Amino acid sequence: MKKLGNSDVTVVIPTLNEEENMAEVMRELDLMGYNKILVVDADSTDRTVEIAKEYGAIVIPQKGRGKGSALRQVFEHDGLDSDAIITIDADGSMKPEEIPRFIEALDSGADLVKGSRFLPSAYSEDMNLIRKIGNRFFLWLVNLLWSANYTDLCYGFAAFRRDALKKLCPDLKSTNFEIETEILIKARKFGLKITEVPSIELRRRHGKSNLSILRDGFRILRTIIDEFVSRSTASSP
Repeated sequence: MKKLGNSDVTVVIPTLNEEENMAEVMRELDLMGYNKILVVDADSTDRTVEIAKEYGAIVIPQKGRGKGSALRQVFEHDGLDSDAIITIDADGSMKPEEIPRFIEALDSGADLVKGSRFLPSAYSEDMNLIRKIGNRFFLWLVNLLWSANYTDLCYGFAAFRRDALKKLCPDLKSTNFEIETEILIKARKFGLKITEVPSIELRRRHGKSNLSILRDGFRILRTIIDEFVSRSTASSP
């Protein structure tokens, strides 16, 4: 398996009204030498799309609503022909300079590489007590039900081998932030090799997050329960 270069990597960014952050994220990706950028935009009303295009990104309009819908649409996109796909948020909370460690893990044989804010040398600047408790509970539940040993669950900084996405994509159903949890559960289901790497989550640079602790927390819990019930039903005689 050949080692991945920058030209073998597509960076995927879901967006919705992120003009204040977009230029900084795109500039950092450009400095790192990543010029294959695919933005899926949920009908932004500000200059998000224009800024992305100014930096050479390919922009496709999102068909549905929610982060999960955006990622599923992009994963199925005909133009997604790179050997590796990186997902990163548009709010400036994830550091493009960390991408090489994700690529290194793919080169070492991983199918899916997940950023973790709870490994040594990693941390989050943007997690309050309620989010931390929720993340820990969901993490414990997924690890228990799927005999996994994840250290982080609800974090969208990830890297995929294209072949792994081909296995995952037809089975993904989530439309919102619960997509991150579903991906990790389905990755176990398909026996993919999963590696975690330390990642530092910064505070959102500008604007307000679209994440709702109660609404999205309920969706994550429902996803975990639905996937467990589905597995149990499928394994019943």
